Amino acid sequence: MSGHSAAGEGAYEHEVKALLREAGVAVPRGVVIPCAGPDLDSGTAREPDVATPREPDSGAAKEPDFGARLDFGAAKELSEPLVLKAYGPGLTHKSEAGAVVLGLRHHQLAAVAGDLAKRLRPAGFLVEEQAEPGVELIVGLVRDPAFGPVLLAGLGGVWTEALRDTALRLCPISAADARRMLASLRGAALLDGWRGGPPVDVDAVVELLMTVGGPGGLWERLELGEFELNPVIAGPSGVIAVDARYLPDSAAAVTRDAAAPTSLPGRTVPAGPLDGRAVDDPPVTDFLPLFEPKAVAVVGASTSRPNFGNMFLGFYRDAGVPLVAVHPTADEVAGVPAVPSPAAAGVDYALVAVPAERCAEVLRQARGVAFVQVMSGGFGEAGRPRLEAELVAAARAAGTRLLGPNCMGVYCPRGGQTFVGGGIGPPGTIALISQSGGLAGEVIKVGERRGLAFSRVVTVGNAADVTPAELLRWLARDAETRAVGLYLEDPRDGRDLYAALRATELPVVLLAGGRTGQGRQAAASHTGGLVSDRRIWEAVAEQTGAALVSSQDDLIGVLAYFQAHGARAVQGEQVLVVGPSGGASVLAADAFDLAGVRLDPLPGDRLDALRGLGVVAAGNPLEVPVGPLGRAGLVTEVIGVLAGPYRDVVAHVNVLAFFTYGGGDGAEPLYAYARALAGAQRARPSTRITLVTRNGECAPPGVEDEVRRIAAEAGIPVYRSMEAAAVAVAAGGRHGIA
Repeated sequence: MSGHSAAGEGAYEHEVKALLREAGVAVPRGVVIPCAGPDLDSGTAREPDVATPREPDSGAAKEPDFGARLDFGAAKELSEPLVLKAYGPGLTHKSEAGAVVLGLRHHQLAAVAGDLAKRLRPAGFLVEEQAEPGVELIVGLVRDPAFGPVLLAGLGGVWTEALRDTALRLCPISAADARRMLASLRGAALLDGWRGGPPVDVDAVVELLMTVGGPGGLWERLELGEFELNPVIAGPSGVIAVDARYLPDSAAAVTRDAAAPTSLPGRTVPAGPLDGRAVDDPPVTDFLPLFEPKAVAVVGASTSRPNFGNMFLGFYRDAGVPLVAVHPTADEVAGVPAVPSPAAAGVDYALVAVPAERCAEVLRQARGVAFVQVMSGGFGEAGRPRLEAELVAAARAAGTRLLGPNCMGVYCPRGGQTFVGGGIGPPGTIALISQSGGLAGEVIKVGERRGLAFSRVVTVGNAADVTPAELLRWLARDAETRAVGLYLEDPRDGRDLYAALRATELPVVLLAGGRTGQGRQAAASHTGGLVSDRRIWEAVAEQTGAALVSSQDDLIGVLAYFQAHGARAVQGEQVLVVGPSGGASVLAADAFDLAGVRLDPLPGDRLDALRGLGVVAAGNPLEVPVGPLGRAGLVTEVIGVLAGPYRDVVAHVNVLAFFTYGGGDGAEPLYAYARALAGAQRARPSTRITLVTRNGECAPPGVEDEVRRIAAEAGIPVYRSMEAAAVAVAAGGRHGIA
């Protein structure tokens, strides 16, 4: 069989189904009836290399009766009812083109084919047995530019575009991935039987997903492009793919493999790690000199006009790091000793702040410097990829690693590394990798204001050499780091990042920029249109255990939760929300529901004990009188009664009430409440307590800071909103902080 590969057309349906049949996927029985246009030989159908329909004559010539001259004798072995499908150039979407007719009998084939031929000028016809009705699904593959092959599954047929009820996973998937994909669909109940209908053979659906997207699956044999089975009919006795479409990557070289079971175009094996591990397990660079350099050089500071280089000289001088300036003529710059080249500086870290055109030459002079950070912009991000490539080549020639370009640098209190003013905060256990220097600076300063303490922060900018993936691998082994935050816009090597995320045992929170952009345009199948940047990141998070958040505030909030509770062994699986009554409890339930956290009912055997404390248990959230006139230790006693099934207890207070209804100093009752919670956390280390100070801005200056300090001493994170706390608790529960 000759493969079809017209530009933008891909393989014909019957060619794709031949591949499916070889792979063990059930497809309808059928026969192919090729046609050669008006000059079709009588009695014998032949298959053209490329179908080139002849334009009709300009006169009154009678249109030939295609159907009568086609031989449908081979279809007599097929059982009625039958499906007739025209195929050929321009018929990728056959249903929309009116190229599919259902429910036919044998004697109708010729006439219907003749009508289709007059209107569509096809290359031929596919006649198939019509499948039994069932639940219609879509199964597709597409190559994401960053993360490689991605599997899509969901409700198919006419529901594909109408409902867009699909799930994604990066290939290869596991059987557990396949089952979670199906369970996540809004229409998952259809698979279990709906309104008396028979349940679908879910095991057969899982087997199909594994055949397409699992280890050794079809995704490894196709040059994607796109690949789509839609619909797949799922029923109680199995699944059958009734329509199939394959479009090779138009940018890739089309290859042929004589050993392949079919001659579909583009049989290749995708590059990069395919199972969550690096293919060659490359050695991990020692990044300690990056974060804790013995000495630092600044290239680009001026003796006459202060610039960014001078600013960094000031930062490093204030931090007390051994420091040298690089200047072609001066002996010193702003009181800092100067040398003529980076190689003469005797340092293991150099910061470069000169115009983009001069950066490569600076790197060529950096032999002996372990890491060079190029702060300057004007490279790939400015449409100058050749200049960026020259920079990378210069770094390799000098034997140095390049950080950036277009990045702000490194922050590490232990090593005196900084790119932000206002002093260096305390050393801690939280790391951050960010493609944005500005955002990283905000996370540092705002995070420290809220009690975060950082181990390592690194900005990577364009990540032309040092990548987020290899930094994550190193941080995963760093004794000073207990959790990692990531802000990424372009992961550079998405497969490598995916492998690094799967390999790390540290809790990771991920914020991806640009997730709501237009994304990729649909090609000729539905699959391309259903795969967006946002959904790819969701799949990465789901498969790696990273917590995906949607804002900088949530990034800081989840890191605060990881810092407070990361080392705490927990019991139970449920979450309890407890605090004063009113609409706040209702809104709290909404916030946790939106975050994907289930608030289970209170255990029935504890209700009498709660009543003994004067608490009428109405549900979860549990309403407990908390305020300036309430008993500070009541919540502690409630937690004691309910200890056991709850891994997380979220206690919320209305700060406004303490300063409106207290009749005096509302701060002290609020402090007493915070101290009571701190005591409960110390007494019950297997329960993770979180405090929400609603309306905290209504407190006098300094009160929130003191509440936060009291809570932090006991390892309790504090949030201003229930929404922020819900996101953090969801991250801790789903991603293994135990």
